[in-house]
Amino acid sequence: MAGWLGRLFGRQEAGPVWIEVAELRERLARGECPLILDVRGPDEFDGPLGHIEGARNLPLPELGGRIPEIGRGAGPVVVVCLTDKRSAQAAAALAEAGIRDVAVLRGGMRAWRGGAMP
Repeated sequence: MAGWLGRLFGRQEAGPVWIEVAELRERLARGECPLILDVRGPDEFDGPLGHIEGARNLPLPELGGRIPEIGRGAGPVVVVCLTDKRSAQAAAALAEAGIRDVAVLRGGMRAWRGGAMP
């Protein structure tokens, strides 16, 4: 209902911006260097699915107190987790803090690894 009210009064609630695995792979291959922020716990980051090369691990429960480390003008940020639930929450928190160029990796590490299950 909040979405409907927002549209009624000229405000739309912005959901996360999504990036597909293929698009992120292409961007990385072209030498683009977004900050890849992995919001899983350290055990998952170093676990069976591993992590995207160059990713920074910042677990979701710690994100709120560490947003200033990410910086407001640091360039694009791609947030990743196991699927995309926690990363969508993280993207919303970053947007609320004023960080605008944020995308969520659709399907998370499972999609990155081709649907592999831990």
